[in-house]
Amino acid sequence: MARNNPLSLGRDLAIDLGTANTLIYVRGHGVVLDEPSVVAINANDGRPVAVGLEAKRMMGRTPNHIKAIRPLKDGVIADFEVCEKMLRYFIQKVHASKWSKPRMVICVPSGITGVEQRAVQDAAEYAGARKPVHIIEEPMAAAIGADLPVHEPSGNMIVDIGGGTTEVAVISLGGIVTAQSVRVAGDELDDAVLQYVKKEFSLAIGERTAEEIKIQMGSAWPLEEEVTADIRGRDLISGLPRTIQVTTEHIREALAEPISAIIDAVKTTLDKTPPELAADIMEDGIMLTGGGALLGGLDERLSHETGMPIRVAAEPLYSVVIGSGRALENIDAMRGLMSLGGEN
Repeated sequence: MARNNPLSLGRDLAIDLGTANTLIYVRGHGVVLDEPSVVAINANDGRPVAVGLEAKRMMGRTPNHIKAIRPLKDGVIADFEVCEKMLRYFIQKVHASKWSKPRMVICVPSGITGVEQRAVQDAAEYAGARKPVHIIEEPMAAAIGADLPVHEPSGNMIVDIGGGTTEVAVISLGGIVTAQSVRVAGDELDDAVLQYVKKEFSLAIGERTAEEIKIQMGSAWPLEEEVTADIRGRDLISGLPRTIQVTTEHIREALAEPISAIIDAVKTTLDKTPPELAADIMEDGIMLTGGGALLGGLDERLSHETGMPIRVAAEPLYSVVIGSGRALENIDAMRGLMSLGGEN
């Protein structure tokens, strides 16, 4: 999806600055960049050695003087300086001119504080954005990207499960009626797998391996056919490499707690929804977006727990950035859905 040829001058950008991946939409061109939010830094002089996909390949494999850093945690900036370097690199990769300052729309979680939002705006400005930086809340962007009728006087419910946060929101008449942002999402699921393998099998595995196991074997609902896979890691007792066999049932057990936290957030939001809008949701269902929407059986589990019909967006990984891009394309019409730099 990413293109390496820089685009023409003055192109405006919409950025989904995610905990796991950063996606960039260029006005008139669509989504042009999709790379992991990882930077490999040389600890001796602080210079970036690699950014994005190249840096992710280095995670867990670097010598002492190189550190692979993820500058975002739980949907917000954890390392401002590294985040700014990463943003600058990605913007220059898709933007030809170092002199023109593009207009920018950036997504933030709905539960973000004023200070955290200011940090996102500052990072974008330092990386070359024109002031003011437009901010759009992730559930709103996801709903627009998933083709929900956000401007209609009807209840639209969106559940966006990203890398750092799960955003649950009910949207009507171009505004968020009720929302909940929980810092349980893809990263927590990876960590749950890592901790489970450590506790049950006394085997140490890396973050990347845990993520691969989640993607290949993770599920939230019993599968028609349970499968088994070999996992390699370091034995915590002997310190030597060892291979174990795990089943999809093991992984489902590992993921049970974070999945329950996500379902609780959905139930809490439904509980706070006005009755008229709840009736609409009962009819139209709940829309799932984000990488977490791809977890096997999650739609069935949510349907079972809430009694609501569940739909998965056509392109769950791209819903937020496509929604931000649409807000950018129609920036004057969509202004009411966004806040500007300087506002908290």
